[in-house]
Amino acid sequence: MVVPEEELVLQWEREQVRLRDRVKEEDTEDWQRSPDFSGLERVGGVDLSFIKGDNVNACAHLVVLTYPHMQQVYEDCKMVTLNAPYVAGFLGFREAPPLLQALERLKSEQPNLMPQINTLQKSGDSFPLATASGKVLGKALRSSQRSTKPVYVSVGHRISLDTAVKLTHTCCLYRVPEPIRQELNEEHQLDCENSSPFQADLLSNKVLIPLNILRICVCVYMCVCSDYTLV
Repeated sequence: MVVPEEELVLQWEREQVRLRDRVKEEDTEDWQRSPDFSGLERVGGVDLSFIKGDNVNACAHLVVLTYPHMQQVYEDCKMVTLNAPYVAGFLGFREAPPLLQALERLKSEQPNLMPQINTLQKSGDSFPLATASGKVLGKALRSSQRSTKPVYVSVGHRISLDTAVKLTHTCCLYRVPEPIRQELNEEHQLDCENSSPFQADLLSNKVLIPLNILRICVCVYMCVCSDYTLV
């Protein structure tokens, strides 16, 4: 049965409130407290690339890299069909399911390669992004010395904003963090395109998925920590 969009949005609003109230905006892992993130061994990045002229069919892509060397150890690329409607402010409910399915496949097939954190988007300079009430939602960062365009980092679940910013910086060899940059690589896009029955150009959405909860940061999703369930 098809749920009317108005009713669906109400369901999503209730779910957003439920998840928001369970978010922990502080560091909970030992590696987060280490100056060099000792104990962090894997980071991941996800991306959803749309068929040109088609906002329903897309390629869901996941890569896992070693940390801090940023060497790829796993890749998953699959054509998907999005069933939920696009509603401003609720993009995660539309695009997150196929990305979480990619993580579930990894968890089932090679659990030893599960990312400890799913990537973020300096050099080091940052300034806070805040609401009119003064609540800080994230930070804009200069990701490399050669880039003048900032990337935007939002706090996730079970990680502080300052740690998220520092970790983002350490993942950047260029402007875009390596887990995102590598899965947006043209070769990867062609692999996914060639597996598509549509044989069309793919338009990429830069997406980072936190392993526990999705937070929208301007053009990027961020994921953070070691499992899918808020605890």
